[in-house]
Amino acid sequence: MDTPVDTPHESPLSTIAVVGLGTMGAGIAEVLARAGREVVGIDISEAATRRAVASLEAATARSVERGRITERERGDVLARFRTFTDLHAAADADLVIEVVPESYEAKQQVFHALDAIVRPGTVLATGTNALSVTRLAADSRHPERVLGLHFFNPAPAMKLVEVVSSVLTAPGAVAAVTSLAIDLGKEPVAVGDRPGFVADGLLFGYLNQAAAMYESRYASREDIDAAMKLGCGLPMGPLALLDLIGVDTARTVLEAMYSESHDRLHAPAPILKQLSEAGLSGRKSGRGFYTYEAPGSAVVMPDALTPRTAELAVGAREVASVGVAGSGTMASGIAEVFAKAGYAVVLAARSAEKADTAKARIAKSLARSVDKGRMTAEAREAALERITPAGSLDAFAEVDLAVEAVAEDLEVKQALFAALDKVCKPGAVLATTTSSLPVIACARATSRPQDVIGMHFFNPAPAMKLVEVVRTVLTADDVHATVREVTAKVRKHPVDCGDRAGFIVNALLFPYLNNAVKMVQEHYASLDDIDAAMRLGGGYPMGPFELLDVVGLDVSLAIERVLHREFRDPGLAPAPLLEHLVAAGCLGRKTGRGFREYARR
Repeated sequence: MDTPVDTPHESPLSTIAVVGLGTMGAGIAEVLARAGREVVGIDISEAATRRAVASLEAATARSVERGRITERERGDVLARFRTFTDLHAAADADLVIEVVPESYEAKQQVFHALDAIVRPGTVLATGTNALSVTRLAADSRHPERVLGLHFFNPAPAMKLVEVVSSVLTAPGAVAAVTSLAIDLGKEPVAVGDRPGFVADGLLFGYLNQAAAMYESRYASREDIDAAMKLGCGLPMGPLALLDLIGVDTARTVLEAMYSESHDRLHAPAPILKQLSEAGLSGRKSGRGFYTYEAPGSAVVMPDALTPRTAELAVGAREVASVGVAGSGTMASGIAEVFAKAGYAVVLAARSAEKADTAKARIAKSLARSVDKGRMTAEAREAALERITPAGSLDAFAEVDLAVEAVAEDLEVKQALFAALDKVCKPGAVLATTTSSLPVIACARATSRPQDVIGMHFFNPAPAMKLVEVVRTVLTADDVHATVREVTAKVRKHPVDCGDRAGFIVNALLFPYLNNAVKMVQEHYASLDDIDAAMRLGGGYPMGPFELLDVVGLDVSLAIERVLHREFRDPGLAPAPLLEHLVAAGCLGRKTGRGFREYARR
């Protein structure tokens, strides 16, 4: 008869077994050994145990070289890590963390064996990021001691740990591993049992959409990755991240998520199946979305899909002067960018007063750059002298490039393009900075749609490096070449995309934000836990709710409605909670309340 388990585990978790010594298992073992725990590393492969020891030796040697630990401390860490090839070595462990391949059969086999080996009070943790913890617990002899402990890769560097409890998990087990995570210097987030949990639940939907975007040939892999790094401040682009995670692993996670959610956004993009079944699983195989120097290498090598940077743009038009229409923050920022790059700029607003105010805003911005040592006082004066404020679009008569940066309203933009068509000289390039409206609708308001293109700057324009270059089916090749050349001259990074809702960045960013709102709406996790999970586990500079409140809930809702209307996917329908907050006037920081409350200025 089995000994009953009361409250696993009330005493400190001092001896910990790690089963599976791949990259993640070895990383977890390193974290535990450095934190003073006795670590029992177990893997059926002797080669894996040797690699884990070598990895710890190399990591601690680097720490000694950098002066973070002494040679004696290094010796203590190494002495605390012992490796075995037999599960019976876990017999005296207080906690066992299983990190074997992501398969129910493999994990169940480990848990069944451990049931007959470890003490009844030993906590059993699975490192799964996709499979049901509840199902694994239900198959165990003591389901109350089974939970999920999801570290992020690389475990020594990543601060987030998701503590996953099932309906069967004893509170004592959760408390013990949460306390352990804090002792390890990690930030534990308590989550319920569903595929992907918080961080991967949001991250993999975004990665899947990026893979589908690439598969549809909407944008190149390089442009998709650059757009998300430069437009959102992410440490890696989605396709490079899929290669790092493993295309096969991503497919497994998404299959598990889709089986539960039946959300088409979680249905693995066919390219993930094609790549994984061909053995092109990413960095570990040497090829995935990109080609690498060798299996396991992070060095990307040129291949047949690599853009040929040596090719010169053919037939670019000459641009010496630029007109910017608008007087808001974006218009001022864009005018500043062009003036600093040496272009003569006409800044046109609805009145001379508004244009003067916009130029004064630029003067303040440039003064801040001088104060911070980013430019000289002489360069500031030269940039300001290049800007001519005007109270009418008539001043655009001789500009080579006209950039529209007025309100995000299609009728307003169409009226402005009709006016530009009458004022601007033949051959002038006409660009819209829209972030969500169809560029072709602006183009059709003119008699020269071939000269119209999208030039989507990001806010604040002087700081953000990305420009989405959006060509319509009617945009001329030389217009496209001109805008790419000008974008490079103003020290921005151009990415090419077609004229469809959201372009690259918003089409990938806003469904992720919407899914975060759904998580809160379904009471799966709190705002704070979701924000922490994405900052610490996903490398995002801001959590989704921090970002939504900054962008504005009304702006976010409008973009999500545009995406839903264009793609007709039920998974893109705006979360009702977002709609309710907007209806209540809770629009984020600008109103003092959104998902959080803010002090009024």
